[in-house]
Amino acid sequence: MSIDVFHKKPKNNEKLALVTCYDASFAALIEDSDIDAVLVGDSLAMVIYGKPDTTYATMNMMTAHTQAVRSRLKSKFLISDMPFLSYRKGLRQSVENAAQLIQAGANAIKLEGADGNLEIISHLVESGIPVMGHLGLTPQFIHTFGGWKVQGKQEEAKQKILNDALALEKAGCFSLVLECVPSQLATTIQKELKIPCIGIGAGSEVAGQILVLQDLLGIQTDIKPKFVKRYVEGASIVQESLASYCQEVRKKSFPSSKESYQ
Repeated sequence: MSIDVFHKKPKNNEKLALVTCYDASFAALIEDSDIDAVLVGDSLAMVIYGKPDTTYATMNMMTAHTQAVRSRLKSKFLISDMPFLSYRKGLRQSVENAAQLIQAGANAIKLEGADGNLEIISHLVESGIPVMGHLGLTPQFIHTFGGWKVQGKQEEAKQKILNDALALEKAGCFSLVLECVPSQLATTIQKELKIPCIGIGAGSEVAGQILVLQDLLGIQTDIKPKFVKRYVEGASIVQESLASYCQEVRKKSFPSSKESYQ
């Protein structure tokens, strides 16, 4: 449960593998896996609560789910997202919100964007709270972007993201998520930075990758971004299991004597 994993593995030319997690049951499975670190993402607003975007996540949601994941995640490094506007209401409120997530069990927090955030990042880091940055397609800015679009395609936009990445590193971020940016841009940024970049739709030449757990398990099927790979068709497995259960109940073959008390 150490931030050192973000320094040691890239130095040894080993890739970092991260996933999101929102509950204790999946946390227990991840605990026994080779996953390096876990993010309690504000994507829970969409994955768990069925909201249209991440701006619906609240501090109460993030705190409760961080506590749930930490209850079964004993040895993995845990990062929690600062939800929409939770770090834009002044320094004092930002620190209190970050502290709430740390006290809920997070080892670090993640926030989106660089503009207007550098002072709070420096202050949090100086206060003992590790901060992960996030650039590219930052979902909390979805209304500004006008939809789920690849960022950094034009030269000016590329330079802006690179400059922001350098500023976040200087402010003290230990790592940086790059989401939905051209692979060549992500490669350039990783070469310019000393800290590891974690990609999600950013190509393979960064220090590591992160995916939403329900996406890679094929459980979430409504949306399938280009960067998602399903490693199992989880939705089909669940549906087949439910169908078998219903059939056995109606045929009275479940519960059998094995599942009944005598």
